[in-house]
Amino acid sequence: EVQLVESGGGLVQPGGSLRLSCAASGFPFADYIMGWVRQAPGKGPEWVGGIEWHGEHTFYAELTEGRFVISRDNAKNMLYLQMDKLKSEDTAVYYCAKGPFLSADIPARADGYDSWGQGTQVTVSS
Repeated sequence: EVQLVESGGGLVQPGGSLRLSCAASGFPFADYIMGWVRQAPGKGPEWVGGIEWHGEHTFYAELTEGRFVISRDNAKNMLYLQMDKLKSEDTAVYYCAKGPFLSADIPARADGYDSWGQGTQVTVSS
């Protein structure tokens, strides 16, 4: 059974930083593209970015504006999202998501990821 468990969310002031973590289990993590998806209140899911299976390449949504970095540790089955210069519009539930198997193409849509975690709340407010 695929399990994705996010942590690291919380309340942060505008301009601040957070690092989200995702612990993966139940599938060969190192063989899959992974990504992050977020959902703000009253809005649909929004793709944030993805990382290919051996971590050398990443792809981000324009909304990140160079402020977010995705990384992974395949030895630990962990995925990370470092978020800097946070804005109020970054407030959302952030989900770790499992993408395609051994693919070179990182999906740039939320529906390109077939399993999501339970999410972690990020609130950016003064």
